[in-house]
Amino acid sequence: MPVLPGMYMNFQAAAIAAVQPGARGIVAMPVKANWGPVNQFVEITGLSAIDETYTSNESFGATAYSSLRIALLGGAKKVLAYRIAGTDAAKAACQLQDSDGTPVNIIKLEAKYAGDRGNHFKVTVQANPVDSSKKDIRLLEDTTLLKTFTFTAGTVQAAVDAINLDPANKWIVATKLAEGNGQLNDGSGFPFVGGNSGIGSVVAGDYTAALSAFETQEFNLFALDGVSDPAIRTSVVSWIDRVRSEGKTIIAVLGGSSTDDTSASAVSTATARSAAFNHEAVVNVGTGAVLDSVSFSSAQISGYVAGLIAGQKLSESATYAPTPFSDVTRRWTRSEQEQAAAGGVFLLVHDGKKVKALRGINSLTSLKQGQNNSWKKIRTLRVIDAIQTDLMASAENSYIGKVNNTAEGRLALIGAAKQYMQSLAQSGVIEAEGWDVYLNPQYYGPNAVFTPEPDQVYLNWEARLTDVMEQIFGTFIVH
Repeated sequence: MPVLPGMYMNFQAAAIAAVQPGARGIVAMPVKANWGPVNQFVEITGLSAIDETYTSNESFGATAYSSLRIALLGGAKKVLAYRIAGTDAAKAACQLQDSDGTPVNIIKLEAKYAGDRGNHFKVTVQANPVDSSKKDIRLLEDTTLLKTFTFTAGTVQAAVDAINLDPANKWIVATKLAEGNGQLNDGSGFPFVGGNSGIGSVVAGDYTAALSAFETQEFNLFALDGVSDPAIRTSVVSWIDRVRSEGKTIIAVLGGSSTDDTSASAVSTATARSAAFNHEAVVNVGTGAVLDSVSFSSAQISGYVAGLIAGQKLSESATYAPTPFSDVTRRWTRSEQEQAAAGGVFLLVHDGKKVKALRGINSLTSLKQGQNNSWKKIRTLRVIDAIQTDLMASAENSYIGKVNNTAEGRLALIGAAKQYMQSLAQSGVIEAEGWDVYLNPQYYGPNAVFTPEPDQVYLNWEARLTDVMEQIFGTFIVH
């Protein structure tokens, strides 16, 4: 047990969580859809949530269902979705009239969200079959009855309230336009018109705006919704570089188009893309894959890879991780696979039995100052990010502004941090020997060069990161 006073629980809890599968399993992704809230974040944890929020209809270029599904398939415990739409996005609407001889528009019905789905809505107004003093507004989507709203006939407001105050209503909003004679005109098949999903007018700037919005959220991996536009990819890489310099530990996973994946120059295209990224926090997927007889580009597969990385324990690696895909869209030769491994390309390969990840590497090809080859591994960066994020978060929660900056207080902080590191060592994330947390000798002790301010604490953390077996060399001796 620790001797000195201090808040040890948060650090140890963070360490325990860090070594569990899916502990860092939040993937963020902008999507396009025919339904659902625009420019708002939605947490998706299962297929039913995708269908309920955005629908599975992917006409007009919608990407939400397939992109979010494939990220969940990879192993993400949660996907943070953000629907983007262009300037022509619009909500479908319908106007209902009174039953006077010269009808007046008295109620406007509008779809809750912009999108083509609203164009499939229609309403029927009729007398309630049980109580003649009431009327029903029946909402249908094509031929499927979504909801029946029952209200007392005679006032427009009663009809509006029946729709707007129904907690089960997920589809339309009613607005009173006029009182008229207070009686809705009966009729069937009043259509909603004018809905537009705003997909065709989405531009690079919409993705850039989404990146700014994502900065306000907490997540671990980022992927695009199958987009392979070079300008958008460049924006993402620049964004990752900036937000990481500001302390936000995010890894992005990007890919290319189907043409990039299958052309004669697929190998050089993928390696050139990695060379352009050249970033330890950017993973470049080099090949597409086939699932349920449907081919997906590497840009689409990037969501799966993000989910795979997010769902792993810190002690695990993506190297040789099995996948549910039946094949890849292009099988790379042995020499091409070697080029991928050397060139920072995350590759899926078919080994004759199954599709698996080749090596868990990022796009870093040219080492920067202070880096070694371990920085090319996705696992290395995840461990570094975990230690930084967890220790800083726990320090903010339990020490900053709460503990006096005295020798005893600093020792308590160090003791708590050591508890965290010990848990990682016991779980095999870092080497059991050689790790330490201590006061920076440049600021403390007899050889100090600098004097910290009264509210500052300078710590050094050291550890030897473990790795998984990736190459096994055997010698066959014949006697």
